[in-house]
Formats: sequence, structure tokens, C-alpha cells
Amino acid sequence: MLNEIIEKARPGTEKAIERFREEIAKLRTGRANPAMVENLSVDYYGSKSPLKQVASITVPEPRLIVITPWSKDNLVDIEKALSESGLGLNPTNDGLVIRIAMPPLNEERRTELVKVLGKYSEEARVLVRQAREQAWDEIQDLVKSGKLGEDAKFKGKEQLQKLIDEYNEKIDEIRAKKEKEIMEV
Repeated sequence: MLNEIIEKARPGTEKAIERFREEIAKLRTGRANPAMVENLSVDYYGSKSPLKQVASITVPEPRLIVITPWSKDNLVDIEKALSESGLGLNPTNDGLVIRIAMPPLNEERRTELVKVLGKYSEEARVLVRQAREQAWDEIQDLVKSGKLGEDAKFKGKEQLQKLIDEYNEKIDEIRAKKEKEIMEV
């Protein structure tokens, strides 16, 4: 019963890690990354659609993103969405594709991005802690109802903490890797 409760906490912690990865993939590091633009909303024949559903996104060079729309009629709409995205990108439209050259980051912007990365990692930690609290509440409810003893409660707390520590280490590893990527000149 105790193992079931702890295993029920695992999907919540996995979701926190996955969300963290998605968020930091959007951070601009000076290297081209399709994740930065693939979910931008583009006006596609009157409705909003993610860019990845209306065009192919490729990275032929480390500092270049090339967007090839399925329909050439959407070039202007895609270019407009990129310009208004707030990502600081400067798209160029040659009539067939849109090219986005990634300018190198200055030191001030790198430091700013590391702070944003810290904010995202803390949000992931909060989600992990929420999963822990949920599982801990379930364990305490079982102790109150008499279905679990005090020894099992402390054993469960220990197992739960090991799980949480494991996911916090994953968050730290991902953060360190991304920070190194951001600070790389």
C-alpha cells in the first residue's frame, strides 16, 4: 500500500521534469533550436495554429532556423507571428522560406537568461514538492484511519524523500547543462 502511494507521486514528478524541459527549450541560447518557435500561434486561414502545424522547421546551421511553410500564402502571417513573438528574432522572408539568424548573446543577456532559468527550475521544484505533499497527506490519512502504523509512516516518509531527492537532482542536472549552454560563447 505504501509503495502504491509513492508510485502515485512519480507521474507528478515526471510531469514537473517534462514541463521544466519544455520551458527551458524555449530559452534562447545563441544556438538555433526549433523549440523556440514551434509553438508560436500563427493566423492560418482565420484560425490560430502552432507554427509546427503550418510549416516545417529546420536548423541547417547552429545559428540559423529555416521555416518552410506548407503554403506560400502563409509566409507573411508566419513572419508577422515571429516579429510579434517577443523573442527578439529578426526573420527574413525571401518569398520561399523564412530564415532566422541567431545573433550571439551579450554577457548581460546571458546573465538575465540564467536568472530566468533559475526561476523555471524553482517552479519545477515547487511542482515536485506538491507531488510529495500529496503523497505525504495520503500516508498520514492512512495512519489516522489505522490502516498504517507509525513505523510504516516513517519508512514511507523516507522512501518519498528519496524519490523527491532523485527528481531534484535531475532538475539540477538539466539546469546545469542549460546554464553551461547559455554561458557558452
